[in-house]
Amino acid sequence: MDRMFRVLGFWTGIFTVMFWLGDMDKTALLFLAQTGFFVLLSYLKLSERMYMYVFGAYLTIFFAGFTYWTTFMMPLKGAL
Repeated sequence: MDRMFRVLGFWTGIFTVMFWLGDMDKTALLFLAQTGFFVLLSYLKLSERMYMYVFGAYLTIFFAGFTYWTTFMMPLKGAL
């Protein structure tokens, strides 16, 4: 399971580079933080159950933040 968190770190690292090359600095920093989180977590040698709990908590926080952002922060363009 720790290898899967390294894989997540790798892909978020790829997204970090792509966002940085696309001049999306804030998004690149967000993905850089996620990359660090995943890579650091992968070397903690937690149990498989704990990795699943951490991933579930990560998904819960992501979905709550994404729902908040899309509901309240995104501008309405042409919807009205």
